[in-house]
Amino acid sequence: MDSHPALCAAIAKRIKTSPQRRITFAEYMDMALYHPEHGYYASDAVNIGFRDGDFFTSSSLGSDFGELLAVQFCQMWEILGQPMPFHLVEMGAGKGVLASHILNYIQLNYPDLFAALKYIIVEKSPSLRQEQQQRLQEFSVQWFNLEEIAANSITGCFFSNELVDAFPVHQFTIEAGELQEIYVTVEDDGENTPVFPRFMEVLGELSTPQLAAYFDLVGIELNPNIYADGYRSEINLAALDWLSIVADCLQRGYVLTIDYGYPANRYYNPRRSQGTLQCYYHHRHHDNPYVNVGRQDITAHVDFTALESWGNRCGLNQVGWTQQGLFLMALGLGERIAALSYQQQPISQMLNRREALHQLIEPTGMGNFGVLVQSKGLTETLPLLQGLTIPE
Repeated sequence: MDSHPALCAAIAKRIKTSPQRRITFAEYMDMALYHPEHGYYASDAVNIGFRDGDFFTSSSLGSDFGELLAVQFCQMWEILGQPMPFHLVEMGAGKGVLASHILNYIQLNYPDLFAALKYIIVEKSPSLRQEQQQRLQEFSVQWFNLEEIAANSITGCFFSNELVDAFPVHQFTIEAGELQEIYVTVEDDGENTPVFPRFMEVLGELSTPQLAAYFDLVGIELNPNIYADGYRSEINLAALDWLSIVADCLQRGYVLTIDYGYPANRYYNPRRSQGTLQCYYHHRHHDNPYVNVGRQDITAHVDFTALESWGNRCGLNQVGWTQQGLFLMALGLGERIAALSYQQQPISQMLNRREALHQLIEPTGMGNFGVLVQSKGLTETLPLLQGLTIPE
């Protein structure tokens, strides 16, 4: 086991000092990923990369993803009337690679937008924030916690790429036809705590009524005739809290969320009986969050129906939903693939770039990611966003 001993000890202590010696899975996942000293995202453990990372993102495949997003951001700026300043708020910026691709492309191709641009990064991880600051030192970028951004202060776009999937989730199961929450406890070890305590799951009543209310929000009825005992899945309440704050901060503009996930009727399909929770460790994925604690990523798919419905309650209007492959093709990725044949470059370099571009639109991979666009303070008669048009 490659767990972080200090993190395991901190989680075990939290459990032992909690009522009934248990914590929700959301608390466990939050500590495993975001403990300020030892969590996966707070330490040097996080490893993003195409060839040898724990996982890779669209921006790991080259600059095209960020450049095509920049095309969309420029149109948003024009639709909003070219405001000064125009805020781009990137939430969860990884190592700062996507930000560098966006900023470089805007600087070279849209100088008027670049002059109006105010780029903000929201980042919880101290180590990632430090790496972002080093990579982006030639640009004027500001860093904030989301709670530090004033209400109604942003005109522009809040955007994220593979952020919401890493929010801590509650886990639940059906037991005797009833909804039960899955808690985490630690094996009884007497007075001495071993270096690597053994974490175990126990069932109990729901920790908050919001969990039951969630299914009303997304229009799912957990009928015991359809959902058999043993069915388990996740609920991402943190995503709703996050969207509430984003909507409150946005005065006028857009929220762009890119992630892997499903609408609620697919997410909570009775046949998907073990949920979507996945762990990523050295480019391999598995479903055991109780090993490699603090050394592996833990994610769950995004329920886009929840983001749409909760957004409506927070004053966000749905502009559109599409798949990443269609979104990027509408922004010009097809032309980039076609242009490769006419460029003077070594054949190996061309093939590598073609592979990267195709991965961005691969229907069984990143091309199937969801792209949700919401807006606030805009009229319904504005031009359709380019990324939401149907590519020819």
